[in-house]
Amino acid sequence: MVQQMRPAPYGDHLTPGPAAHSARARGAVVEAYDGRTLRWRYARVGRRPLSVLPARGHAIAVWDDGLVTDTDGRSVRWHRALPAATGWLRRQGGTGVLRPLGHGMLAVVTPARIAAYRTADGDLRWVLPARAGCAFRPERAVRHGPALLVAQPCADGAWTAQLIAVDDLGRIVPDRAPLGNGLPGTRPEHPRTEKALAPPR
Repeated sequence: MVQQMRPAPYGDHLTPGPAAHSARARGAVVEAYDGRTLRWRYARVGRRPLSVLPARGHAIAVWDDGLVTDTDGRSVRWHRALPAATGWLRRQGGTGVLRPLGHGMLAVVTPARIAAYRTADGDLRWVLPARAGCAFRPERAVRHGPALLVAQPCADGAWTAQLIAVDDLGRIVPDRAPLGNGLPGTRPEHPRTEKALAPPR
């Protein structure tokens, strides 16, 4: 019986191996190492990784076609596409695009938006678009404690509007009431359930 051969989704080609502590982009391949020992390699046909972020035994990569992937050496755990980012990534590269936020969250910063994903499963948790006439500068983002400060240069407007602070729960503003980011069933979705419910009578 002849079986139909199907290409791997997204052009994935993983040479599996055990979990590793570090990972890097080398040419068209993501490689993971323990010390100097190569543990696994991951490539996508016709694509090139622009930046790799090692994260507790797995590696998150952004590719030149605007795809973000998470690999642990045994499988490619998830794929997420960045809207309208391919041309910019190919011109500018991946510097500053992948930013850890803590509590198992990843920020992906492009000029048009900041998107946050839960690293356990790639679930999109929040999106912050740039203001009209402004653009985020991922290469200029810096950490300050739990916050990620991202430059948002604008054609006009006060300098205070040209710097955004975010953390794993979204934009940091006074009196915010964000949803939680835990996996379903692990904790309440709202971090302050006593505030979300009506008081007892």
